Amino acid sequence: MAVYNVVEKFVSINGEGQHAGELAVFIRLRGCNLNCSYCDTRWACTSDAPADEMTADELVEYVRSTGVKRVTLTGGEPLMAPHVYDLLQQFALENDISLEIETNGSIDIKPFVDIENAPAFTLDYKLAGSGMEDRMLVSNFQYLTEKDTVKFVCSDVAELDRVCQVVDDNHLSEKCTVLISPVFGRIEPADMVDYLIEHRRNDIRLQLQLHKFIWDPNKRGV
Repeated sequence: MAVYNVVEKFVSINGEGQHAGELAVFIRLRGCNLNCSYCDTRWACTSDAPADEMTADELVEYVRSTGVKRVTLTGGEPLMAPHVYDLLQQFALENDISLEIETNGSIDIKPFVDIENAPAFTLDYKLAGSGMEDRMLVSNFQYLTEKDTVKFVCSDVAELDRVCQVVDDNHLSEKCTVLISPVFGRIEPADMVDYLIEHRRNDIRLQLQLHKFIWDPNKRGV
């Protein structure tokens, strides 16, 4: 039976995405294929990060024990976990549980979009400040629907020009929700608002990471 390396699991609010502020069960899987300059979960990304081995049945049972109906599967990069398709299928059988996957934009989502009761995707597009833009798989954009989100994390105001280019070239705002967020501590959110006003970007939404304002930005398990 397949097991998954779970570095942490907890109940909190979604700090970002379409369901920001809503309760969710977070399941963080070990490992990542990228090395972003501003990564705030680097401790979970190494192949030897401490983790509990859990089966899909155990993870579903854990979620049910919380009484919370929304699940956020995150990492690292959860879609690179061995047998992750089986885990997504298991959650898809739970009709009263909604699953969202936070993925870094470099993994092909095509194998997962046709799962019955398919999860929602919050798909990152890594900009130049991350050092990982050349790893982005723009072919993923063709599979997005209104339940999905593309998120851009900006290191400086200049990157907002690139955000608009990617959004317009790929018609993202016609397909899904588009969010921009600041790299915490590097860029002033007010400057991002000024940019949206100046360029009349009604189709792009600024979002701050709620958990970093409610708790210490480095606190885990929130």
